[in-house]
Amino acid sequence: MLRLWICLRLSSLPLEVFRPNWSTELAVAVLDKERVHMASPLAIAAGVKPAMRRGGVQTIAPQTILFDRDGCAELAALERVTMAMLQFSPNVATSEEAAVLVDISTTLRLFGGVRKLRQRMLAAVRAMGFSPVAGCAPTAEGAWLLARSGGGTALSMPTLVRTLVGMPVAILPAARPFDEWLDGLGCRTLGDLRRLPRAGLQRRCGAAILEALDRAHGEAPEVFEWVEAPPSFDAAVDLPDRMENAESALAYLRGLLVQMVGWLTARHLAIKRFGVELRHERGRAAIAPTKIEIALAEPNWHEEHLVRLLKERLTRLTVEAPMIAVAVSAIETEPVAPPSDSLFPEPGGTPADHARLLELLVARLGADNVRQPCLRADYRPEVANSWQPATHKPPSATLPPGLPRPVWLLGKPVPLIERDHRPFYGSPLRIVSPPERIESGWWGGQLVTRDYFVAEAKDHTCYWIFQERMGSREGDEARWYLHGLFG
Repeated sequence: MLRLWICLRLSSLPLEVFRPNWSTELAVAVLDKERVHMASPLAIAAGVKPAMRRGGVQTIAPQTILFDRDGCAELAALERVTMAMLQFSPNVATSEEAAVLVDISTTLRLFGGVRKLRQRMLAAVRAMGFSPVAGCAPTAEGAWLLARSGGGTALSMPTLVRTLVGMPVAILPAARPFDEWLDGLGCRTLGDLRRLPRAGLQRRCGAAILEALDRAHGEAPEVFEWVEAPPSFDAAVDLPDRMENAESALAYLRGLLVQMVGWLTARHLAIKRFGVELRHERGRAAIAPTKIEIALAEPNWHEEHLVRLLKERLTRLTVEAPMIAVAVSAIETEPVAPPSDSLFPEPGGTPADHARLLELLVARLGADNVRQPCLRADYRPEVANSWQPATHKPPSATLPPGLPRPVWLLGKPVPLIERDHRPFYGSPLRIVSPPERIESGWWGGQLVTRDYFVAEAKDHTCYWIFQERMGSREGDEARWYLHGLFG
């Protein structure tokens, strides 16, 4: 089987590590050993060039913001992207120059083909605040070269070979130290480099160039160390500036959720409960972080649904201090349930669709404002019928079989008048069922002694009524009460 790879290269990683949106809004330059390593378009327009020293930048473009390159921050950013890519393939590896290699050979059909999969991968990386460039090829080295040259797709080996022929020699990292020597020979493209005598090229430049060319053309094996998801998930990211509105941090939290989805997919898990921290000042003026815990009615691992729930919670949240960082952690998970083997879909939506709607309502209105009926093990109707938060599982209790129960139970029984010794409610009521005697509650001092009936009115509406038995706590006189309405 022909393998297929997608390489995602983060085109401006050092800039985005410091400020994801500064590459277009401000003149920014990142220094590596006191020389310019990378600059934003505005800095380049002001005269900043690669390899320029710090003093030269401050003289030519004093408005440029300078940062020293942070290798640890760049590595952490690349690891975040790598973790997110695990949702698209189990075979993910890091590569040189801020690139991630993904073997998509076994997941193409699952995501609907190369084009859709490539678009989803790019969207996931952009949601994390980075600017990716994608290359797709039958070899990992070929995909890396395509991404390094600005992106492209070559789905077959002949197409890849034709594309590689015209690429400049300097695109190959192993050939860069010998760029001037090769240029003197008239060798300016990879096609020219491949036509040189192999023995002489290896003797003068080493074996690394030939090995890279062979891997790109599928003539040498490619060995990788695959990324493995850790046993738990807990990730954080610093905000570019202090933020006072919780909803403004959603873009950064979404990037962490994308990363968590990759972790869940790699571990074959679904999230039941996850926590969010909005972190404030550190040090002497430290303020405890604002914590949010989101519980799901049904385990889920879809980014869109998790982001929607979080957005609803952040909309109703007011933070007491500016935020400087955000974090997401997986609190409770469970293995992913296997898909249903039903031939025909459920009418009106699946249980998972209903659960997602319920979770969205809870996130928007609050857990105490979304309730579900809860049946309790008690014969008294007003005790047996209760309500509880929709996110809680109701206790196991069942009604005695064969007993009529109304759809709508009144909160308090309504006394009925009698006409011609018959209960009256808009019209005389006719008893149409045998009595159901309920005598319960004596142990708690709330004794009820009632005989329930189904009664029919003149317009054929059915009611659930009861009569207090003689000598009950309501008095010696037996009275009729309306307690429920049938649909």
